[in-house]
Amino acid sequence: MKFPGSVLVSLVLFVAETAAALCLGAAYRAAGDRMWQCLTLLFALLPCALVQLSLVFIHRDVSRDRPLVLLLHLLQLGPLVRCVEVFYIYFHAGRVEEPYVSITKKRQMPKDGYSEEIEKEVGQAEGKLCTHRSAFSRASVIQAFLGSAPQLTLQLYICVLQQEITAARSVFMVLSLLSIVYGALRCNILAIKIKYDDYDVSVKPAAYLCIFMWRSFEIATRVTVLVLFSSVLQIWTLPVVLVNFFGFFFYPWILFWQSKSPFPENIEKALSRVGTTIVLCLLTFLYAGINMFCWSAVQVKLNDPDLINKSQNWYRLTVYYMLRFIENAFLLLMWYIYKTDIYLYVCAPLLVLQLLIGYCMAVLFMLVFYQFCHPCKKLFSSSISEGLLSCFKFLCFICKPPKSTILKDKAEVKSLENTDEARSSSKTIDSQKGNPHQSASSNA
Repeated sequence: MKFPGSVLVSLVLFVAETAAALCLGAAYRAAGDRMWQCLTLLFALLPCALVQLSLVFIHRDVSRDRPLVLLLHLLQLGPLVRCVEVFYIYFHAGRVEEPYVSITKKRQMPKDGYSEEIEKEVGQAEGKLCTHRSAFSRASVIQAFLGSAPQLTLQLYICVLQQEITAARSVFMVLSLLSIVYGALRCNILAIKIKYDDYDVSVKPAAYLCIFMWRSFEIATRVTVLVLFSSVLQIWTLPVVLVNFFGFFFYPWILFWQSKSPFPENIEKALSRVGTTIVLCLLTFLYAGINMFCWSAVQVKLNDPDLINKSQNWYRLTVYYMLRFIENAFLLLMWYIYKTDIYLYVCAPLLVLQLLIGYCMAVLFMLVFYQFCHPCKKLFSSSISEGLLSCFKFLCFICKPPKSTILKDKAEVKSLENTDEARSSSKTIDSQKGNPHQSASSNA
């Protein structure tokens, strides 16, 4: 049985970040910064409450008679209780013979064009551990993008305004960045396991390293760009954030309305239509929060029974990174034009170049992951290089004028040339008719 290390990492990051937020909030209160204290506590407690809600929903504690567990969730101690339960199950597994086991069928990765199907016995303990791992993975994603990402942006913004990085704030920002990167990593692994549920997927350490470097560069540069822009053009920060957020929030709903599919009813049997709508809104809310800071590996598809788009769309990936690079470059340009005296001792061109190179490094590690380290790259219908090449060809085809227009222009030019030649020849004939002596001498 696999050691539940992901559960332990999620709990450590959750507890450390919450404790650091409370300590930093107390420091802001002592310094008289009420606004920074309220925002810090808000970005700490709101995702904490959403994490409790997700754990209760996944484990279906409302429909079960577990009042003590529900009370501990209300006291924001749910992850601690769940972690204790996980390790209790892990260390007591195998001591008592289980009354029954379930059999799962998984296919191996294709070798030489062949894929074997393997049957595996899964006991009750292992099934419960799998449920706990899945619940903590989703909780880590919620904590990362609805709490840690806004928190990191806020604390970096405060550092820029106050032109000071304290020890407590720097530790808190490092914890927040690690939480975001870990949440993005879990999001990638979840996307792989959901898309390739029929296969026995094993992620190698090289893949983890590539995802970690990819997400670190992408998130760090994105947060820095947003902070730099908001520090000089505060009034335009809200429109930029709202356009990004609501664009990604409504995008799955627009696709759902265009498909004219029936409203999904199979999310949870105990939920009414209103409850299902709330769950879907929370899902798209999380989806928008992820895409605000980095590429969402999980693409929401509301008309699918699993609510996930399982097809590998290289076009969407390419368009996202191209538009995000253009947006980051534009925001940096605005910061460079309107920068204030705060950045008097900062080499602005070098900083802009470093941030753009950092984002390009994120794209490079992403390409390396999909091309060489993806655990299911043998199942791709086309590689990332082929997909990007076809995307660029498609974009060049769009930018290029239509072939019929070119042929039409060439035909018009040729007809004009023929008309000019006809006119010149007619002028020569007319001149010869008007000068008979010249024609006679030429005949002689």
